Amino acid sequence: MGGSSVEDWVIGSPSGEPRTLVLVGCTGNGKSATGNSILQKKAFVSEAKSSGVTHTCELRTAVSEDGQILNVIDTPGLFDCSAKAEFTCKEIGKCISMAKDGIHAVLFVLSVKTRFSEGEEAVLNSLRTLFGSKMTDYMILVFTGGDELEYHEIRLEDYLGRDCPKPLKELLNQCENRCVLFNNRTHSQSKKDEQVQELLSLMNLVLAKNDGKPYTDELFVELKRGTAELDGQNEEQLMKRITELVESKFRENTARLEQQLVEEKASLEQKLAEEKSRLEHKLAEEKARLEQQLVEEKAARLSAENMAHSSQEKSIDEIHKMRENLARAERELREQAGRMNCAIL
Repeated sequence: MGGSSVEDWVIGSPSGEPRTLVLVGCTGNGKSATGNSILQKKAFVSEAKSSGVTHTCELRTAVSEDGQILNVIDTPGLFDCSAKAEFTCKEIGKCISMAKDGIHAVLFVLSVKTRFSEGEEAVLNSLRTLFGSKMTDYMILVFTGGDELEYHEIRLEDYLGRDCPKPLKELLNQCENRCVLFNNRTHSQSKKDEQVQELLSLMNLVLAKNDGKPYTDELFVELKRGTAELDGQNEEQLMKRITELVESKFRENTARLEQQLVEEKASLEQKLAEEKSRLEHKLAEEKARLEQQLVEEKAARLSAENMAHSSQEKSIDEIHKMRENLARAERELREQAGRMNCAIL
């Protein structure tokens, strides 16, 4: 494809500062089709293929009906498993050069036709690794496949409420539930306008949240410095410089995250050791308490058994005495009866 070429088309009169939107996400989720829906023209090549059709970052510009200038950058699957590190860094550098004044919104494109996958989680983690967690403040989730939900008469809220994967729930919370459903196949102009306006409203929320400032970092600053120094005379040298910066930052952030993981692992192991010690101490106390209780219960049982045995012996003695008294009484009665008989005779 044409790469960094710019194709301008105007819906209304241009006014206001341009807004730059960047489409990111896994290959096949409909980034290019979404870009076309935003621009309301087939500006990016979008086809139903098993492999991605966008091979390099591309920028297209349009002006909305209210005069808002929109720069839309479509990206290839930058963090797909098949993408090489050199390609990824080069394309990120190209994307940054296209958005040299900053990014006003990052559109993370997902599809309702597929589950939130480990690949998409990896894309998100890679973006955070490169640009930091601040990037989430500028993120809007765009769900494609609106035609599928409309066919089944399912709202996006209901779709997200049905067994939503935990990573996606967390991402929605971090994005403050900024999400929009796109039907990239609709022929209804009112529907096209409605979903674009909803997206632009979310973009305005992002800008309000960030005091109207686009996302920038040292890569953008370096790009401006390099552009000023090179004065546009050697674009290849500038791109090489930006690519090297991207590679360097990616390595630094990766090393930082790895160190953070090591520290978190050590902290977790320490907490586990402390918890294990606490549980062992508690278990020992509980064991001692139970053993003491067992000793006391055994002593009480022996005491009860002794009392029962003593009572039993006492009862036997009393029964024996009662039998003796009964036998004696019987003898006395017989003797008395014999004396009475003798007296009568």
